[in-house]
Amino acid sequence: MNKRIEIQGHVISNDSPTFVIAEMSANHLMDYDRAVAIIKAAKDAGADAIKLQTYTPDTITLNCDDPCFQITQGTIWDGTTLYKLYQTAYTPWEWQPKLKEVAESMGLVFFSSPFDLTSVDFLEKLLVPIYKVASFEVNDIPLIRKIARTGKPIIMSTGVSYLGDIELALQTCREEGNENVVLLKCCSAYPSPYEDINLKGIPAMQEVFDCTVGLSDHTMGCAVAGAAVAMGARVVEKHLTLSRADGGADAAFSMEPQEFKEMVDQIRIIEKAMGKATCELTPKQKASRDHARSLFIAQDMKAGDVFTPRNLRSVRPSCGLHTKYYEELLGKKISRDAHLGTPMSWDLVES
Repeated sequence: MNKRIEIQGHVISNDSPTFVIAEMSANHLMDYDRAVAIIKAAKDAGADAIKLQTYTPDTITLNCDDPCFQITQGTIWDGTTLYKLYQTAYTPWEWQPKLKEVAESMGLVFFSSPFDLTSVDFLEKLLVPIYKVASFEVNDIPLIRKIARTGKPIIMSTGVSYLGDIELALQTCREEGNENVVLLKCCSAYPSPYEDINLKGIPAMQEVFDCTVGLSDHTMGCAVAGAAVAMGARVVEKHLTLSRADGGADAAFSMEPQEFKEMVDQIRIIEKAMGKATCELTPKQKASRDHARSLFIAQDMKAGDVFTPRNLRSVRPSCGLHTKYYEELLGKKISRDAHLGTPMSWDLVES
């Protein structure tokens, strides 16, 4: 897979800033103006992109109350059906062209997760620059094949995928000539327990699939996202709402704007702190080295005096001889008069 992907002036690669995505999902609460406000909040919080979901209840599931369509897996949505949940959560398609204009006017990348073939056609007409494949759609090979055929980059969550599922999805993209795929480590529990995140899977996925890897994060707070960046994640996706207290299908595991901004700020700090795989000192470290230890004359001495622990000491700064010579110098004589604070040097040693 390609390890350098360009999207509207942004680069996703191991050497580039983390691409931060704000996921709107159902947090618009069926209010267009609220959707616009979330986009503005994403921009103000430092996000690089805003992501929607493009489906209707009828394109993602069936209007059926049979047991297999009931939500009973111990989620925050238990007690309803898939169809009824998606009736409250989908983003009206007629909004999406207008929301794209709003987002792009603010300099945000606008894209979406399609959930069926018709939604890919719809998003192609909108000229979205990139596609997202949701965790539960990684095994929808016809959908992935159609997305891959667009030639657009693909960000793919893997929250419920076995290794074989991921490999089949990637192979499908390769068959269509599309190798611009980023995988997201993901735990598809809402909210996700910290002990289920397994951030060590990020470098493992990089090695196994030889691709760029990021994180789709449903934990509370920004600690996991920051740690993921330190582990090598080059994309971070988090849900954004105006206020969790306002409710909605995804509110319980979504960030509020100030929290999202804090996360982005922490990510940018971590990026600066990561540096490179070297033990070399930076220029500032080299300058600070002036205050390291070295050997100094600690008392006024006359020529011929013997060096002892009282008159020769290891102290800051680093102007004198290296401290490794301390034992070697003890018992030797000083060659000339020297006052307290004189840096030790070999010419002070009587030959």
